[in-house]
Amino acid sequence: MRTDSSPGTLPAREHLPAGDAGTPVLDVVIPVYNEEKDLQPCVLRLHEHLTRTFPYAFRITIADNASTDATPLVSRHLAERLPEVRAARLEQKGRGRALRAVWSASDAPVLAYMDVDLSTDLNALLPLVAPLISGHSDLAIGSRLARSSRVVRGAKREFISRSYNLILRGSLQARFSDAQCGFKAIRRDVAQALLPLVEDTGWFFDTELLVLAERAGLRIHEVPVDWVDDPDSTVHIVRTATDDLKGVWRVGRALATGSLPLDRLARPFGDDPRDREIRDVPGGLARQLVGFCVVGGLSTLFYLLLYTGFRSFTGSQVANALALLVSAVANTAANRRLTFGVRGRGGAVRHQAQGLVVFGIGLALTSGSLAALNTATSDPAHSTELAVLIAANLAATVLRFLLFRAWVFPEQRDPGLLRAVPAQRGAPERGGSPDRSGAPEWPDTAAADATVRLQPVHPHDTHPKDFR
Repeated sequence: MRTDSSPGTLPAREHLPAGDAGTPVLDVVIPVYNEEKDLQPCVLRLHEHLTRTFPYAFRITIADNASTDATPLVSRHLAERLPEVRAARLEQKGRGRALRAVWSASDAPVLAYMDVDLSTDLNALLPLVAPLISGHSDLAIGSRLARSSRVVRGAKREFISRSYNLILRGSLQARFSDAQCGFKAIRRDVAQALLPLVEDTGWFFDTELLVLAERAGLRIHEVPVDWVDDPDSTVHIVRTATDDLKGVWRVGRALATGSLPLDRLARPFGDDPRDREIRDVPGGLARQLVGFCVVGGLSTLFYLLLYTGFRSFTGSQVANALALLVSAVANTAANRRLTFGVRGRGGAVRHQAQGLVVFGIGLALTSGSLAALNTATSDPAHSTELAVLIAANLAATVLRFLLFRAWVFPEQRDPGLLRAVPAQRGAPERGGSPDRSGAPEWPDTAAADATVRLQPVHPHDTHPKDFR
């Protein structure tokens, strides 16, 4: 995984202005490979729809993935015919590579892409990008698996799609419903932060982008779509499925080992209500209390089960110590990740050592309670022992939370963490500025794949030139 690129600082999420003349608000990318037949009707239909329904300036960018047929000639013809159409050629194949290159160079604040077959009904395009324009969401995806979606496709593709999304939910804990629908949009500032972290250059590209965005706490908006399967699709299902499963394994391993710097992306926008300071309430206290109570309840059940098991072959004090030790290690690990949001392996040993100190205090409370019970009665009933232990554990739990919050996992302000940075008025936006023709500059940035030679196809050019 790419871990050496700093995503940079994201500005506060705001409603986008109408934009200056000549600067598009939306840039729709159509990645193509040998699509000489479908490209022209697709672009003409999309252009007509946007002209008729979209209230902002727009651009359509054809991203040619090293086509070997007449696709480049068709792209050039469309760019000559329609001023809102631009064409770019990449000398290597890969949908993800094309999207990374074009999105990295675009000057439009909202970036989208769709498949050339236009399987998705275009009436969903404005609902797709509206939450990004308004500042409500960071990414948006079309979903064929939403309840209100209307989809026409064969049983084979339906089974593969649903199986793949179940795999994502089970292995990567993904909560979005449809990773593979070729109908997605993203704000440019978010793309500039996420793209350096995405490794895939093929069909798994947008799934990886979505997983990282979701893990970073960004908001993903889903739009139910009407979708009709293209029977002439050139997608190789078996090879694509194999590559996707390899990508799931790679991303899952990176997330499990903490090798992705997602902490630099967590909660980047200043309009998150969880970032607001409320008088007399410490930041994050309510969320931490809920998480701690859930973990504590599960840990108590785990502890009681362990105690009952150990008590069957040893004394109460030994059973209590063993059960508390095992449950304390599990409790510290769960609170570290779920309650206090600490990811990765850094400091894990120290946190467990401090957790064992807290365990010692809890052991003293519970052992003292058992000793007092044994002093009061020589042969207490098992139910009485459990009642005393529950009371002692409640007292130990309150103390454990205070020690965890103040000592083991103290709140820290990481200056490297992306925070709210309001965009300065008049400041130039990142991602290139428009040239005299209104087309974006295409800088040779690190975000674009170093092996890709990105070339524009300008009107009236017979030989593509390097983007500079």
